[in-house]
Amino acid sequence: MEILANVLVALVALLHAYILVMEMFLWQKKPGMGFHGFDAEMARRTAPMAANQGLYNGFLAAGLVWGLIAGDPTGYRVQIFFLACVIVAGVYGAATANRRILVAQALPGALALAAVLVAG
Repeated sequence: MEILANVLVALVALLHAYILVMEMFLWQKKPGMGFHGFDAEMARRTAPMAANQGLYNGFLAAGLVWGLIAGDPTGYRVQIFFLACVIVAGVYGAATANRRILVAQALPGALALAAVLVAG
C-alpha cells in the first residue's frame, strides 16, 4: 500500500507542476488558452493572476515532493499537510471558480490522502 500511496502522491505533485506550467508560462499561448477556455484578450488581462495561482500550485507540488523524499515521520506528516491543502484548494476552487476543479484537483488529492493514511 505504501507504493500505491507514493505513486498517488507523485501523480498529484506532477498534476500541480503541470498546472504551474500552464498558469505561469503558457497562459497566453495556445495550450494555456485551451486549458482555461479564454480568448487572447481575457488571457492577457488575467495573466498576472494566473501566474500567482501557478506559483501557489508550484508550492503544493514542492511540498508533496518534499513529503516523498523526507524520512518519516516528517515525510508522512508533510504529505498529509500538503494533500489537505490540495483538497481545500480544490473544494474552494470548485465553489468559487469552476466545479470541474473538484474532480480535477480535490478528488486526486483525497484519493492520495486516503492511500497515505491507510499506508501509514
